Amino acid sequence: MQHAALGFRAHSGWTTLVAMSLEEGSPHVLVRERPHLVKAFTYEFRQPYHTAKKKPAADAGEFIAGMRAEARALAHQAIRSVQATLQRQRYQVKCCGLLLSSAKPLPDLPQILASHALIHAADGELFRESLLHSSERCGLEMFTVKESELFDRASPALQLGSEELMRRLIQLGTGLGSPWTQDEKLATLAAWLSFARLDDQSRTLAK
Repeated sequence: MQHAALGFRAHSGWTTLVAMSLEEGSPHVLVRERPHLVKAFTYEFRQPYHTAKKKPAADAGEFIAGMRAEARALAHQAIRSVQATLQRQRYQVKCCGLLLSSAKPLPDLPQILASHALIHAADGELFRESLLHSSERCGLEMFTVKESELFDRASPALQLGSEELMRRLIQLGTGLGSPWTQDEKLATLAAWLSFARLDDQSRTLAK
């Protein structure tokens, strides 16, 4: 059975998900999806902290907790579905890569709801955390990297310059059709990096 990796680039209420394998050292896209992380795909639920700010203080925390649980359940469902699909194709998903924001750690809920900038940051963080939690629950080796640092981390790890990396990511979309946007390219690179990290760990253990 061959190995596969997942890559995620999360948005408010949904995520880009790419599954890839390495064929003779080069990435090969197996699956690309855009699963929802909320059941009702409306502003109210895709922007949970914005919605929580409009609620009484006593209800805000309960609403956020409910949305976090929902996002985790849907993320888990999406990952399990891809794992099952790939297993039928004789691929085992071993690891995944998740792109992070450059925001600082978030304070407690009352402080978040008092700041519009923190509300935006918290909305994104809720959905990234759901993917992190669900990936670990599914038994995947997790790799995270700030999106702003992705190419700086990838170039030395994969021994390819940034321009060559982007050229390869663009070429991967040839013949696949839409969508093959920046979301899919960066999610693929995150997955590719997770493979490199797993290989480094294996070599370290073998010494």
